[in-house]
Amino acid sequence: MTSTAANRADTEALSRRVIRQLRSGIGPLFAALVLICIALSIASPEFLTTSTLTNIMVQVSVVGIAAVGGTFVIITSGIDLSVGSLVALTGMVAATVMAGSTPGAVGLGIAGLCVALAVGAAAGALNGLAVAWLRLVPFIVTLAMMAMARGLTLAISDGRTKFDFPNAFTAFGAKTVAGLPMPMIVMLVIFAIGHVLLRKTTFGHQVFAVGGNQEAARLAGIPVHRVVFLTYMLAGVTAAIAGIVLAGRLNSALPSAANGLELQVIAAVVIGGTSLAGGRGSIVGTFIGVVLIGVINVGLSLLGVNPFWTQFIQGGVIFAAVLLDALSQRRKQ
Repeated sequence: MTSTAANRADTEALSRRVIRQLRSGIGPLFAALVLICIALSIASPEFLTTSTLTNIMVQVSVVGIAAVGGTFVIITSGIDLSVGSLVALTGMVAATVMAGSTPGAVGLGIAGLCVALAVGAAAGALNGLAVAWLRLVPFIVTLAMMAMARGLTLAISDGRTKFDFPNAFTAFGAKTVAGLPMPMIVMLVIFAIGHVLLRKTTFGHQVFAVGGNQEAARLAGIPVHRVVFLTYMLAGVTAAIAGIVLAGRLNSALPSAANGLELQVIAAVVIGGTSLAGGRGSIVGTFIGVVLIGVINVGLSLLGVNPFWTQFIQGGVIFAAVLLDALSQRRKQ
């Protein structure tokens, strides 16, 4: 094949990928993000600066990391309301393990990281066990886990904030690498891993199959229970990573940390085009949804909009996303 023919083939392949993205809804979503950014930059020249854009990425990092696991759960037509409480619990458990440590206590810092990940994985596994094998309703299961995790966080901390962690722990939330803040780097890495896992692996294909039709997936030989279990466990792990980043960024663990985070995660996933009915979604769409929420928050703040109205506008965006998803589902029926 000549170089000209090869270039033409590459161009056609790229065009097909772009068309698929446009049809999937990611194209219009990205266009909306760009238009909002342009409008905000015109209204407030401070918006389109490196510091502001970096600040947006740092602010949405915790929601973004947790939203990766949430995307997998929602694609299987599940829901996870416990993510915010798990972010708080994992950060507090890590803080308890590292109590009394010095900034240079590398061993305790690593221990805190490992314990936080283990707690997140265990909580996610419990959610998955109840949903997959006990066949309990995901909403009720994760609502119960939300209450238990928050209560355990308060019990462990006695309602008090814990401060001062080893550098080996806070590095994931407070350090910079090549001028880029670590929360942003961690979020981008988690999104990249999530995208590859969802689109390029057998497990990812099974997640879509289970979300599309569990019975058909079972008849096709897909281990439905195991797939559902693993998605909830993955959500628990990403919640733990988000908890590590949040606690590291603040250098403290708050009993009330990440309160209401589960709603922001679900909002980002749904705005990103993942269907609440299951079987459809993407990590790229979730990333755009996360950034869109951050842009709206920071942009309206720069414009001096009352925070109450900001919350109202966020709710309106979520309502519009859910409405569009419902209309799309009806057209397919």
